[in-house]
Amino acid sequence: MPDFHQEMDRLQGHMPGWAGRRLNRLREPKAVWVPAGIALAGGGVFSVLPVLGLWMLPVGLALLAHDVPPMRKPLARVLRFTNVKIEQRKTRRKDDKARQQRPATK
Repeated sequence: MPDFHQEMDRLQGHMPGWAGRRLNRLREPKAVWVPAGIALAGGGVFSVLPVLGLWMLPVGLALLAHDVPPMRKPLARVLRFTNVKIEQRKTRRKDDKARQQRPATK
């Protein structure tokens, strides 16, 4: 069973350094993000509007899961799926680069 905090650490490892540092600040124990999480998740519902978008829904759910323990288990599964897809894509890119650098033999 995936653990929310482990999966968040894995996701942070895939991010650029500046984004990972900001995410670390959001994940501190003293941070309370329930109001922001509710606002972002609610804003994601209005994804047809110009500024509000679908991107707000997962961000809001992640912030809520940090403070609401029953939400951690389902979000950990989503994070695991996302991390696996990111790792597969990175592997595929690395393989494609290696294939391009090899001289073609006939």
